[in-house]
Amino acid sequence: MSKRTSAPQEPSNGGLSRQRRTYTIGELARMFEVTPRTIRFYEQEGLLAPERRGQARVYHEKDRVRLKLTLRGKRLGFSLAEIREVVEMYDAMPDGNARQLKRLLEILADKRANLERQLEDIRLMHRELDDVESRAREVLASLETESTGR
Repeated sequence: MSKRTSAPQEPSNGGLSRQRRTYTIGELARMFEVTPRTIRFYEQEGLLAPERRGQARVYHEKDRVRLKLTLRGKRLGFSLAEIREVVEMYDAMPDGNARQLKRLLEILADKRANLERQLEDIRLMHRELDDVESRAREVLASLETESTGR
């Protein structure tokens, strides 16, 4: 098992091919700036399937790609179920196919629609806060005027 602390690169002549490259849990954790606990969680969720050698987990290139896709999905707000669906489609057709891409586009459209709804909710809440603040300032000014006028 070789050690690597930075993002994987294409092997130089005489190096291991990308398909035979293996990683420890610590290497992947450092590579993607996550904790080993995060990686074990994704394994429990069925998103990663490392080889076991005794107590040690041995991750292959496929696991590295799946972890990369999983973390990207989380950043985009995908649920674990959505990530699993996309990752499984990727495994079936790494270069993509029409069904896979259509489903990905559906998921992205749903995410975009949810963000638009959230943005509108935020705009409404902002207007309501402005209204409440304005009324509170008016009442406070009125109270201050009354107290100095007496």
